[in-house]
Amino acid sequence: MRAGREVLRWSLLVVAVAVLAVFLVAQRQSVAVSYGRSPSSATLTGEGAAGELSDATVPSVAEMTALVAADPVVRLPGAVARWDETRVRAIGGDDTRILVAPPGLDEAERRRVKDVENATVRIIGTEVSGGIYVATPDDLPGWRAQFATGDVTGQVLALLAGLREQPSPPDRDDLRWREPTAAELTPVTAALDATGRYVGPGATLPRLPQEAARDAFPGGAWFVVLPAQPYGKPLPAYGPALHRLAPERPVVVMYGGWIEYHGPGAADFAEVAGASFYAQYGGRLSRYAYPQLNVLGAYLARVTDVRYAGLFDRPLPYRPFDPLRVALPALPWLFAGCVAGFVVLSIRTVRGAGRGRPGEVGPAGPPARLAGLSALAVELSLLTDARSDPALVRGVARLRAARSALDDGLPDRHVRGLLADAAAELDQAARDVRMPGYRPDVYLRGTLS
Repeated sequence: MRAGREVLRWSLLVVAVAVLAVFLVAQRQSVAVSYGRSPSSATLTGEGAAGELSDATVPSVAEMTALVAADPVVRLPGAVARWDETRVRAIGGDDTRILVAPPGLDEAERRRVKDVENATVRIIGTEVSGGIYVATPDDLPGWRAQFATGDVTGQVLALLAGLREQPSPPDRDDLRWREPTAAELTPVTAALDATGRYVGPGATLPRLPQEAARDAFPGGAWFVVLPAQPYGKPLPAYGPALHRLAPERPVVVMYGGWIEYHGPGAADFAEVAGASFYAQYGGRLSRYAYPQLNVLGAYLARVTDVRYAGLFDRPLPYRPFDPLRVALPALPWLFAGCVAGFVVLSIRTVRGAGRGRPGEVGPAGPPARLAGLSALAVELSLLTDARSDPALVRGVARLRAARSALDDGLPDRHVRGLLADAAAELDQAARDVRMPGYRPDVYLRGTLS
């Protein structure tokens, strides 16, 4: 029993040390933390790889310089940018010269536009630059106006203020919305019910990017794709209208190069997905003529990245079972339990060693016990009779053997065993003579204390 307790005690200590080691190793810092690896791959790639270059061309630098000198606003064929002329004239004055070029120009053609030195403001697509400055939106209303209707009023005003070292005017969201009419909404809902997508007249989307759509919205979504909307006119708000018809259905609406999301989690999810997408790709979208298929695919890839990042209550992909990750919170408690068990068993061991067998009283070593038991044997010899003499004789023999073992330097365990046997025999002799005070546990307690 004692041996089993010793094995259990030391086993608990070994387990405690192992648990502590595992826990400490698991605490090492890591810089690669994610909720899952996003499968998205669609992106807006380098120049010429995604059909973003158009067939538009621009005149020579000399020809454009002459055009700008003759007219304060020069719009080259294919130009799409628009602005509030009254507000621009108020801050820019009559000497402001604006050159507007189409989107999708290659590097050489863009360089020619930027070399027109008498142009105060140069606009390529919806990218606004002048002098050493490039003006870009920095919020969703600015990007929405730019890519949905080609409105660059905010950028032009900010650029002119910078060139004239004046305070920038406050941002304004001049984009207006209206409820779609029944005649507008009916064909949209019919197409969505039939195929899950509606492509309006003038839009260039030939098909949905199926893989990107499936990764972004595994449960399916509605897609409404429209061309860029006329500048200065209210936009039909298809997203809110469709969301009211199907509150649990994700709805993606595209106006030209602007994409917005309506549906579950839109209050948080739509803003994060939109802001991160246009903050990264707004510069390329402003100067190139990307097909709507590429823009939508890249946006859906960003939606997938955000969903896999675990930022919102979106379904996450399957994650293999990790025993360490599951057990890690319990390791400190397991360590504490093992340490507590080791301490309790150690206390019991120490107490058991103190009590021992008959005659092993107190912390005294074998020499002291031998002396005490020898004195007890002498006193008992004066009291024994024929009935108790055999026990006394056996006890004295064990004491002599213990003396010899001590003199020969034998292990303490052997000596203690002989002393225990001697104490048992003397205990029997004390019981035979009916002298409780001469029982070894009582006699030695007084002698060795």
